[in-house]
Formats: sequence, C-alpha cells, structure tokens
Amino acid sequence: MLRTHTCGELRDKDAGSTATLCGWVDTWRDFGGLVFLDLRDRYGITQVVVNPDHGQEMHDLARTLRSEDVIQVTGNVAMRPDDMANPNLATGEIDVKATELKLLNRSKTPPFEPGTNDPPGEELRLRHRFIDLRRHSLQEAMILRHRFTKLVRDYFDQQGFLDIETPILGRSTPEGARDYLVPSRVHPGCFYALPQSPQIYKQILMVAGFDRYMQIARCFRDEDLRADRQPEFTQIDVEMAFVSRDDILETVDGLIRYVMQELRGETVPEIPRLNHADVMEKYGSDKPDLRYGMELVDIGEIAGGCGFGVFSKTIESGGRVRGLNAPQAAEKYSRKMIDELTEFVGEYQAKGLAFFRVAEEGLDSPIAKFFSAEEQQAIITKFEARPGDLLFFVADKPVVTSAALAALRSRLGKELELYDPDQLHFSWVLNFPLVTYNEEEGRWDAEHHPFCSPVEEDVPCFETDPSKIRAESYDLVINGYESASGSIRIHDPAVQQKVFDLLGINADEAERRFGFLLESLRYGAPPHGGLALGLDRWVMLLLGFDNIRDVIAFPKTQKASDLLSGAPSEVDGRQLRELKIKHDR
Repeated sequence: MLRTHTCGELRDKDAGSTATLCGWVDTWRDFGGLVFLDLRDRYGITQVVVNPDHGQEMHDLARTLRSEDVIQVTGNVAMRPDDMANPNLATGEIDVKATELKLLNRSKTPPFEPGTNDPPGEELRLRHRFIDLRRHSLQEAMILRHRFTKLVRDYFDQQGFLDIETPILGRSTPEGARDYLVPSRVHPGCFYALPQSPQIYKQILMVAGFDRYMQIARCFRDEDLRADRQPEFTQIDVEMAFVSRDDILETVDGLIRYVMQELRGETVPEIPRLNHADVMEKYGSDKPDLRYGMELVDIGEIAGGCGFGVFSKTIESGGRVRGLNAPQAAEKYSRKMIDELTEFVGEYQAKGLAFFRVAEEGLDSPIAKFFSAEEQQAIITKFEARPGDLLFFVADKPVVTSAALAALRSRLGKELELYDPDQLHFSWVLNFPLVTYNEEEGRWDAEHHPFCSPVEEDVPCFETDPSKIRAESYDLVINGYESASGSIRIHDPAVQQKVFDLLGINADEAERRFGFLLESLRYGAPPHGGLALGLDRWVMLLLGFDNIRDVIAFPKTQKASDLLSGAPSEVDGRQLRELKIKHDR
C-alpha cells in the first residue's frame, strides 16, 4: 500500500508515530517558512506541515502545490498546541510533520473547488463529475447509498429471500413508458428492450418455485424527466408466493424499521394504512405528505346556494368547490403573492383561486360580499378556522380540484414551514382503482399495470362499472413521494384475460405481447405478489435532498444526456450497416 493511514484516521493516540498519507491537496497556505497543506481523501482531512528545516527540496516542492494535486506524504504525527486545535475536524488535534513528500500527479486548475460552500451550476458540475464527486456531500451520499443497499440485502437474506438476476436484454412488452430498444446484429430488424422493471421475469420465478425473490435491479424508461426521475434507475425488486397483501406489507414494514434503526437510530411507529379514495378526498393526491395536516374541505352544500356565481354554477354543472386552510398565513401572503399562487394552480388546469382572510368579524375578501353572515360562519366552522388563517378555494371538475389543491397544499406546506424537514413519515395507500378511463382515447387504462389482481368482491363490476373495481395494489409514501409500489398479481389466466379484454387487448395481442408469461401461468402458478422500492428515491429522502441526481454517481440531465461522456452520441456508418439500420436525420 502507498499509505499507512487514511486522511480521516489519525487521532491524539497516534502522536509520536510515523504515518504515510496519500490524497488530494484541499487547501494550501504558504507563510514563506512553514507550508500548511490540508490533505483530503474520502475519509477526511489531515493537516500536513512542511518545514524547510526538514529538507529544502521538499519545502520547494510544497510551495508549488495547488488544489487537487495528488501527493504522498510521510511524517511524524504530533499534537497541535491546545489553542491551535480544530474542533471541526475529526483529526483536528494532530498534525503530520512532513519528512518526505512526493508529487504523484499534478492537477490542472479545476473548474471549481470541491470544498466550496457555493458550488457552481449543475451543468458545469455534471460535465466535470469526477471533480463534483470529490465534494463531501456527494461522497457522503455515495457512502450512505452503499450502506443502505447492504442493509437491504442483509435484511432480505435474513428473511429467506434469494437474490436472483433477471435479463437486461429482453423482449419489448410495452405497457407503461416507452422502451429503450437495442438492435440485434444477429437478427436483423429485431430489437431487444431494456427492462422497465423485472415484472414478468419475477412472476415467472414464482411459477418456477422460488417463493421469495429480491434483486437490486437496474431499470430503464424512456420518459420525460424531472428532479426525482431518471431514464435509468435502481429499484429494490421483491416478489413472494403463497402470501396475502398484509404479508407483503408487514415484510416491508420490517425492512423500514431495520433500516431506520441501523442508519438513523430511530424507532418507526406503526405505519398507517390508508384507503386510496380517502386520501384523494382529504389531500387530492395518492401520495400525500402527512408530516402536516391542511386537509382539503368540500363546501359544495354552502357554495351551491351562495350568491357567488363561479361557485354556484360550478356545483350546478356537476363540479366541486373545495379548499384548504393555510394556518396563520393571512398576513404572510400579499395580494401579489396570491396572484402568483393563482398562476401556479393554473398550471394544473384550475381557472382561478378564490381566497378568504379570516378576521375576528368574519371573512375578508373581494368576494365576501356574495356570502351571507350565516354562510361565512358555516365556512369558518367547516375549516375550523381561526382569525389570521387564510382559506383558498378551487371551483372546477373534481379531478382539477384535486390536482390543483394538492399542488397548492404541497407548496404552502413548504413555504409556511409546517413540517420538520428531517422527519421521515411513512404510510401505505391501498385499494387503488384497477383501471382509469382515458377520455382522450376513449378506453380504459391500467392504473398500475395489467397484472394487478382485482379485489375479489369487485369482479362483478367488470360487467357493470369498471371504474368501481379496486386493485389489490399498494403504494408506500414517504414525505409526499411514491417510494414503493406493488400489488398482488393475477395468477389465473382466465382472470388475466378478463383484464386484458377490459384494456382492449384481445387474446391474440395478449399472446403476442405477454405470451411467455401467460404460458407460465397455465402450468400451476401459485398466488403471488410483490413490489418495487425506488432505491435512488429512498437515498434522496434519507439524506434530505430534493434532487435524485445528487445520489447517483453518474446521472443523466433532464434531457437524458450524460454531460461527462457525451452520451447519447452518433455512431459511425460501419456500426449501423452491421445492424442493418438506416435513419433519417
């Protein structure tokens, strides 16, 4: 080894010994005589002191060193004077007095300093990711990701699960986002698809008798990106046979308790299980942040008879009037700020945003004159409002009121600091609809995917009202993020075809798209179910980050490009000819 210790290892107990360190020059200070170097690796920082009395050639070299140069230093570990100790460094009580110094590699002037408290824009950082990854926060993120992944494997191993790999090159079975396609040279005109998830393969593993499967699986989806989504991502994939929904949820509850205890020393209380219809009514979202309240309230009975035409006409046309109470926000939001919030909810198709400031004498708003004293008091009572509160309302189609108010609730919760940012709140949302109606295309779409089992008592609704069919599905929500999703699967081929028929997938098309799964179900498929947990998103939440790219070593941008390597890139004509591919520019 080129070193005897890391830069975060030496302590007062090592004083008097000799150590050899290797690392990057973090900072340097040349006082003409003594040269002080802060030497950094991923374990920490150690201060090195270079004295000309210990060798002029070594001292001359030290004076030429700059940030990010890579060096090896050997020296004596010495205690710092009490008044010069650095309590902010784990190694702050000692120095290494250099006796030997070797330059291992000279660095160009870096585009930014890894130790800066004000890093540059993301584009520059991603282009020079090898520098960006030297930042302490990103190195801590990679370390926690490693620890989290190991804990996940350990937990599932203790529970009797087998870690089994599934193919990366598979068949395209488009049922969700667009597939990433890989052309086959051996089979011209044919393509592999990168897996959106191992869904079909893990179901086949259940049929094959591997009743407890898990995998840290790489997945790929060609879809529009955002801060918490990537074209390639990692999920913790889990499947179990001969189990009920509760068995699966309890297994994941155990994982949560294990991970939170090991990583944060926290005991997780009982994780609530909520009904999808209830959370949509209370929060307008199937992934509500439950660190705070601010539930949505319907005032349809009051709005239908009031003198404010926007409200009354909305009720008359079959719409809804719903609102929320921003506690003690009346003085915090000016009319200009409320206008900005109105523009914000407009992004969710809301046509407007009505408001009332709650005062001692009633409601204060440009539209308050359209409401009688009794109606105003009824609204105050509905919202359990107090003077100083600020009430917001959206009048529109039910789906618009849900989307707009859910987004507004999330924004206000952050702006009003209604929750502890370090807290992690876990909840399960159960009984999603099996299908939703696509008005644009005039057909039913699977809410999750076509393999979710319907709730048994809802099966008659296939013939009467498919919108009432609930799925044996479930999502784990953490702080307003969907962090896991799964279901009990369909193991009966007849029921599976019933779902395909509802989705407009006839038997021939089903065989073409999913034939190898359907064939396996005909050979003694056990009842089974599972879920996938988003590993990247879990790490992001554990660290309190709001950008998933900060927990992935080499992420893509929101345009799905890799600024470090230049991917995606053009390939030369020879490669295209080998694949029998031509393209139009």
